[in-house]
Amino acid sequence: MWRLYHFTLCPFSRKVRFALAVKGVTHELVQERPWEKRPEFTAMNPAGQTPVMQRSDQGSADLILCDSVAITEHFEEALDRTPLLGTTPEARAETRRLVAWFDQKFYAEVGAPLLAERMYKRAVLKGAPDGGIIRQAGRMADMHLDYIDFLLERRAWISGGQFGLADIAAAAHLSVADYLAGLDWDGHEPAKTWYSAIKSRPTFRPLLA
Repeated sequence: MWRLYHFTLCPFSRKVRFALAVKGVTHELVQERPWEKRPEFTAMNPAGQTPVMQRSDQGSADLILCDSVAITEHFEEALDRTPLLGTTPEARAETRRLVAWFDQKFYAEVGAPLLAERMYKRAVLKGAPDGGIIRQAGRMADMHLDYIDFLLERRAWISGGQFGLADIAAAAHLSVADYLAGLDWDGHEPAKTWYSAIKSRPTFRPLLA
């Protein structure tokens, strides 16, 4: 039985949840607040970060998977159904490039600042957010939406000709930024249309609940 330790507003957790749903992997969700640094959780992942997947098999040692890239690629290699990386080396390289774009660049410039100011400061520190940081994140978000528009004007999906892991990563990060009121969709019709299509998928809707 797989168990996924996640935090609801962690985009990396959302990426894994979306990918698991698309791949049809049954799992139990366990809500984890990483800042609490539970000893049991840090024993599984010394980095203290979500997501973490644990498989408990009777009579054998638990399997622990940490990091969203490692988790998604594990299931891509382990399960033949619904391939998400692409069918050629070139397609897989492009998908990995774009997953890294959202996991690293988008998160650093948009997701992390919004989470720090609009979630962590308010809910955990009980403080006021920094308006300057929020406005800068909004400006960067607009630039990222421009890039998504550019991609979608040239291909059917962010991943390329078919829906794939880059679309999953992008949707996970954008959904958190959108929830935190960090996105202005005006003037970004290709991105807005794509995101509406993503939100209509039964595999994605539970993430927005």
